[in-house]
Amino acid sequence: MSDTQQTPIEAAPALAPAAAALPGWLPIAAVILALTSTAGVGLAWQSMSRQQALEQELVRRQAAVQADASEARAAARQSQDLTRDTAAKVALLDARLAEVALQRGQLEELIQSMSRSRDENVIGDIEASIRVALQQSSITGSAEPLIATLKQAEERLLRYKQPRMEGVRRAVVRDLDRVKAISVVDMSTLTIKLDEVVRLLDELPLMASASQAPELENVPAKPAKSPRGGAVAEKANAPDPADGMLGRWYWQLKKTLTDGAGLVWGEARTLLRVTRIDHPEAALLAPEQAFFLRENLKLRLLNARLALLSRQFDTAQADLRDAQEALARYFDPQSRKVVTANDLIRQVAGQARQVNVPRPDDTLAALAAAAAGR
Repeated sequence: MSDTQQTPIEAAPALAPAAAALPGWLPIAAVILALTSTAGVGLAWQSMSRQQALEQELVRRQAAVQADASEARAAARQSQDLTRDTAAKVALLDARLAEVALQRGQLEELIQSMSRSRDENVIGDIEASIRVALQQSSITGSAEPLIATLKQAEERLLRYKQPRMEGVRRAVVRDLDRVKAISVVDMSTLTIKLDEVVRLLDELPLMASASQAPELENVPAKPAKSPRGGAVAEKANAPDPADGMLGRWYWQLKKTLTDGAGLVWGEARTLLRVTRIDHPEAALLAPEQAFFLRENLKLRLLNARLALLSRQFDTAQADLRDAQEALARYFDPQSRKVVTANDLIRQVAGQARQVNVPRPDDTLAALAAAAAGR
């Protein structure tokens, strides 16, 4: 458009001399110039219109491209979210697939274990039960769990009636006889005896405050006089009327003195007591210290009880010896309750000993041989 506009301007100076030379051509030149200018203006207008159309097309296409770009970004974002969800689902499917594979492996192992032979199942069950019984016997110190397990194994093998398992049954019988032959400690009985001694401690008389009741229990009761015999004796000792008033007064005075002396002697016997004490500190024990003595003795017996339950027989024996020494030193040995408590402690000390439950090695060896097919 610029070239078209410059053409008439540049031609004007060239036509000026010609117009001066040829004045008749001036209108024609003016017409041509006007036509040329009009054509240039039309061409310029047309160019500007095309340029505006092109600009509008460019703007429209740019807007379309931006919209497409926005849609592309949204689609890309959706694709990313979808890819992320797909990856999560794939990971979940992989985890479930691994879990299914693990369950399948476990199921196959279970099927294989269930498909084993009946002999192997019996051998495995008996061996497992015997080992569990051994653990229980070692913990409790009692042979009852092992005896019960061996009895159950023998009964099961008898019902099974398999020649291959006959050697195992004979080994079970031998081990059962060996376990039954030992004498185990009955913990329940020993603890009951110790509890009885603890209960008796509050009732045991101390040597410092012992009463005469034990001694009076051992004195044989005098035979009661019958009323007729007493009347006859009193009549026999009655004064003779021939003695007169002086004889009756003498007899009355003698009877009064005798009754008074007997009453005084009876009261003195209840107040005074002569006892041989080998340990003087027991007689000098203060009354407020008697409570602590009984409580310490109770704690000693409770420690012995706990030691028995925890299978610490040496500690239990030491506590029982200390309890026996305390009973012999501070309590009245003539009391029946003290004698009973001493007997109970002596029985517990005699039975509290370490007993090792024999292992059923023959049965375990026979089971191993049967499992190996020998």
